[in-house]
Amino acid sequence: MKKNLFYLFALICSMSLFTACSDDDDPVYPIEEELAGTYKGTLDIELDGTSIANGMPKNITIAKAGNNIVSLELKDFSFMGMNLTIKLEKCVLKQNGTSYTFTGSQELNLSDIGKCNVDVAGTINNGKVEADLNIDVLQLGQKVKVVYKGTKLTGSESSEAKITGFTIDSELVTEQPVIDEATGTIAFKVSDTATDDDLKTLKPVFTISEKATVTPVSGVVQDFSNGKTVTYTVISENGTISEYVVSVAGRQSELKFSFEEWETIAGSFLTNEYVTPQPTDLLATSAPGAAFLKLFQITDLPVFKTDDKKEGEFAIELVTMDTSAKVSALVPAITSGSVFTGKFVLNTGDRIASSKFGIAYDKRPVYFRGWYKYAPGAKYIDGSKATKPEKVIEKTDIVDECAIQAVLYEAVDADGQEVILTGHDINSSDYRVATAKLEDGTAKAEYTYFDIPFTFLTGKAYETSKSYKLAIVCSSSKDGDSFMGAGGSTLILDELEVIGESVAAE
Repeated sequence: MKKNLFYLFALICSMSLFTACSDDDDPVYPIEEELAGTYKGTLDIELDGTSIANGMPKNITIAKAGNNIVSLELKDFSFMGMNLTIKLEKCVLKQNGTSYTFTGSQELNLSDIGKCNVDVAGTINNGKVEADLNIDVLQLGQKVKVVYKGTKLTGSESSEAKITGFTIDSELVTEQPVIDEATGTIAFKVSDTATDDDLKTLKPVFTISEKATVTPVSGVVQDFSNGKTVTYTVISENGTISEYVVSVAGRQSELKFSFEEWETIAGSFLTNEYVTPQPTDLLATSAPGAAFLKLFQITDLPVFKTDDKKEGEFAIELVTMDTSAKVSALVPAITSGSVFTGKFVLNTGDRIASSKFGIAYDKRPVYFRGWYKYAPGAKYIDGSKATKPEKVIEKTDIVDECAIQAVLYEAVDADGQEVILTGHDINSSDYRVATAKLEDGTAKAEYTYFDIPFTFLTGKAYETSKSYKLAIVCSSSKDGDSFMGAGGSTLILDELEVIGESVAAE
């Protein structure tokens, strides 16, 4: 009897031990070594059977929660305008050869939409994950199905997701796109002549971070008409997402001189024949004054039409004339070639005052742009005080430079009288408000582009209550107004333009 009781006790003990081992001995899977990590992939989303998103880029995170249990987290899941985070704490793994399946079910209380029942079923195999999530939104009575596919990241992938450069090659774009990383916006400005049809065919070209991807892609026509915006989504190598909203920020006016149209002014017994660019109510040159040098047997001219152009058929050529051999009280030592907005009114008693700079302008100027090439003459002379040839001074240590600038100035003084700036005060007058000046006036063998922003002078601002004039002044010798420069210095200009903006009255 005792022997039988002993065997029975031993059998019970062995059964208890077997049961205890079975409860605690769950399968142990290489979760941290093979399965856990961040996966980069895409979501397809259906709401009550209707597709609302396909290929939405998203990362998920899988982490170890037990020997055969993982957690699954989907951060910033966009649903009906809300960003939600879904985290399932206990998804049970099962192994099937080299692949693992996982299932889980959990009630979650999500912000903004309340309680949801979430079921998940998926597979992990060779660094790939596929998962189906069924979300029952109890408060809204709606069912959401999410299908996810992704690839495990190594952790060494780049996280940079930026648009690093953005341009639009169109004459309609007056101010190229500016990237604002802080706000995720890219804004550009267009000509006020651009139509909605024009804005439907703009083609942005841009660069992005290395190993990142973007949609829409570069070089594809986009529609920016009627205030429309285009959103570019950049995805880094590790799945980080940045969005940039691109839009037209405003319209600007263009005051442009292409020097395509010219007028020939006939000569007389007093003057040489010369040419002048049109429109003559806006543009003037130093040619009319030089034409009178015929009286002194001088036939050279400082202004020409040239086919050495950047665009179109023609450009303007300005040449400094060396007349020092015949210098007198009436003949200057040099006459620089110049073109400007305004009028030329010959003043024999004050030659510098003959150039009346400026035309009416009702915009706030933003940029002064154009193309030029320049070749300085060989011999620089100072004829500022010369009234006869022997008074002319040659300066071998100076190389001539050109001058290209634009000046905005007040058109009316405090007494209501018209203000007219000349060579005496275009660079010094207190009526000046803003300037855009080319700083590099040295030689340029090939056409060179300049794009100079207007700088408002200290204490000055654009005021809608005031009227203004705009003076564009270009010369083949920067000190030609003081009768200093090098004969033969040649400045060629094409496609000059001032970009301005309308300013609403306060």
